[in-house]
Amino acid sequence: MKCLPIIPLPNTIAPGPGACDLQPGVAIRCGSPQLTEAADSLRDDLAELGIVATESGQPIDLTLAPSEREAYELEISPGGITIQGDEAGVFYGVQSLRQLLMLREGAAPSVPCCRITDRPRFSWRGYMLDESRHFFGKEYVKKLLDWMALLKLNRFHWHLTDEPAWRIEIRKYPKLAEVGGRGCYSDPSAPVAFYTQDDIRDIVEYARRRHIVIVPEIDMPGHATAANRAYPEFSGGGSERCPDFTFNPGNEATYAYLEDILSEVADLFPGPWLHLGGDEVHFGNEQWNRDKHVQALMAREGIETLKDVEFHFIRRMSAFLKSLGKTCVGWDEIVDSGVPADQAVVMWWRHDLPGMRDAAFGHGFNTILCPRVPCYFDFVQHGSHDWGRRWQGAFGTVDALYGFPTEADIPVDSPDLVMGIQGNLWTERVRGGARADFMSFPRLQALAEAGWTDPGNKGLSSFHQRIERMFPLMKQAGIAYFDCLHPAATPEIPGVDKATGAAALEEEIQAGMADA
Repeated sequence: MKCLPIIPLPNTIAPGPGACDLQPGVAIRCGSPQLTEAADSLRDDLAELGIVATESGQPIDLTLAPSEREAYELEISPGGITIQGDEAGVFYGVQSLRQLLMLREGAAPSVPCCRITDRPRFSWRGYMLDESRHFFGKEYVKKLLDWMALLKLNRFHWHLTDEPAWRIEIRKYPKLAEVGGRGCYSDPSAPVAFYTQDDIRDIVEYARRRHIVIVPEIDMPGHATAANRAYPEFSGGGSERCPDFTFNPGNEATYAYLEDILSEVADLFPGPWLHLGGDEVHFGNEQWNRDKHVQALMAREGIETLKDVEFHFIRRMSAFLKSLGKTCVGWDEIVDSGVPADQAVVMWWRHDLPGMRDAAFGHGFNTILCPRVPCYFDFVQHGSHDWGRRWQGAFGTVDALYGFPTEADIPVDSPDLVMGIQGNLWTERVRGGARADFMSFPRLQALAEAGWTDPGNKGLSSFHQRIERMFPLMKQAGIAYFDCLHPAATPEIPGVDKATGAAALEEEIQAGMADA
């Protein structure tokens, strides 16, 4: 049997003789009410492929069965198809069947007989989209969710607030969206753009039906510039380089304000996690040295440094999230904050500081691995590209991401502390969906296989064969992907013009990290 064109590659494939012909139609039989949505989704997917659901066609049986979480078994025989597992597992089995049909050779709707036994390597297989710098909108987000589901990615980290703009409606504080939602990274005067709470509910439900949990990020105490435009009374100031960058951690009213915001956000997102950011505060906390509220806090609590002020804030907000039934997620700056390990999840992002990854493990934090190289999708993915970031010359190729994580990234004594991996698309240099596509695909496919398939079952040559078969499918879907196998065939889609300050941004980031 040829390599089945499924991404991510299933962990066990036993080929069988012959094929299952779906030409006469299919009879989708659902063995449990919990699988009704999966059955309906499959029926719609098959209809798009010209395969009709009938009462007497080839049987496709969907069955709940005891299994590992998200595991499934897909058995294809000449007489029909069976998919069984837990609820998510059955959904993922459906995605494998969809890919076999979408990528089949020839016009006949048939799939090769085989038995697939499969389950994910990691429980967290995530993708992050930054919409503060540039706004993409509901339809683009839903397209991403569709592709994430097809590739068995299950966490959508939605970066909704930062310096350029605030992108989520908060009803108690309407100016956050109405004032903070104006502008973007490349055009500070761009019209207001944000998601209403009804928009959020619609997208959350869309994701739920695809077994994707959305993790919102409301950045604090830094990266608060857009919020401070709307409600300057809660600003902690900033620095010459980053004015109005922070919330004020010494002003008691700030906590009431942020708790109101987080309460509304928590009600909108039913998943167990809420991301607080917690990164790069030192970019703009200089005015804390002179702020009367911060200085009073330091005197009252015996706090000696601004870093400890930052940690005081993180501990307090993390505890508030716990009271809401949520687990705090933060960038790796929170590792030394004193937040209890059972109260937070760490995202290790600073690839040049592996000690932060190891410290997270040492403190017992559940950790998501998403280092800039190779997991930041705003970095270029080929040496000929000009429009993305590099880190001292380094960038993230498709092949490097496919080989991630390495043995060095997994703690020998406690491998279960690695919840999973994530790719992050920051959008300072990504304006418009075509550019976002170009930077995300096929890195998204490489990420999916790195997060799902056991290392011993992976193979770069096999992946290249399967991704090449998927290129026409992406083209048909209007995905402006990068052909990593034939780089010259896909000229780079430009991002934000360099004249908008991308070079200055890079200098700022590099200098900031040197100070970290």
